[in-house]
Amino acid sequence: MRISVLDQSPISKGQTAEDALSQTLELAQWAEELGYYRYWVAEHHNTNGLASTSPEVLISRIASLTQSIRVGSGGVLLPQYSPLKVAENFKMLEALFPDRIDLGLGRSPGGGRKTRLALTDGIEKSLSSFSRQVRELHQFLYHSFEKGDKYFGVSAKPDTSHQPETWILGLSSRGAKHAALNGTGFTFGHFISPDQGEEAIQTYKERFQPSFALQAPKINACVFVICAETQEEAEELAISQDMWLLQVEKGLDTRVYSSEELKKWSLLPEELEKIKKNRQRAIIGDPETVIRELQELEGKYGTDEFLIISNIFDFEARKKSYRLVAEQLGLTK
Repeated sequence: MRISVLDQSPISKGQTAEDALSQTLELAQWAEELGYYRYWVAEHHNTNGLASTSPEVLISRIASLTQSIRVGSGGVLLPQYSPLKVAENFKMLEALFPDRIDLGLGRSPGGGRKTRLALTDGIEKSLSSFSRQVRELHQFLYHSFEKGDKYFGVSAKPDTSHQPETWILGLSSRGAKHAALNGTGFTFGHFISPDQGEEAIQTYKERFQPSFALQAPKINACVFVICAETQEEAEELAISQDMWLLQVEKGLDTRVYSSEELKKWSLLPEELEKIKKNRQRAIIGDPETVIRELQELEGKYGTDEFLIISNIFDFEARKKSYRLVAEQLGLTK
């Protein structure tokens, strides 16, 4: 099994964004030491609980502190940006860190209407243009515009011997179709909405069209994972992520609170039910349980590559969680 990390740079209560980003840099170096394959960083805007607003900048810093782990975005919110500029940013990263850069793309609007308009400089941009934008991004990367095309003669610079791997992140067959049509890798967001995973991945496989970027389907899936030495300890750690997800979904404070503080909160029956449902997005347990459930997902989704994410309060516990998974898989030296 190939295992990787998705990091949203969560901010725990009592910490600053600078603290969270410093922890991201430390965790990336730790993941490389443990034998993880990729390290992807997210893009979120106008939130007080997630520090990663500019994946391109963060990728550059992470790649400069590591040697071999692939580094990428999970993912750049392409509908808000120019395909040429995104292609140039990642060509620049590829030139600086050859054959190590992944360009993950998301179709998300990036926030509420005001936030999105601020990102687009007030221009109303349709999410329906996403597939066209992905196609143009590839054309910029691979210098493949034909005579008569609107952008014939324009290519992304600098020229590089390798191009970044391109991926599309999706939650359903719609996202899978975008990835298949444009010949990119497909990342299924089990950690957001696990219900349509099998259908989405099957759609991607059936409809995949080879491209300059990719000749055969390539799939991974992202899942919340919290691993501790015992099931009881993992469940205790998971409380902070349970409540974080609940707060995010309500549009409230998106910082991560400690389990001790959260135990003082009173929860309504419908909130307890929502937490129970959200647990379907996560694997929580001791190392044997975590690997067994990842292997079950491997069989269900037909992929041997997973990105794991952990948004718990205690940073040292997060590091330990990633270490226990790596050790159980036999990755560590």
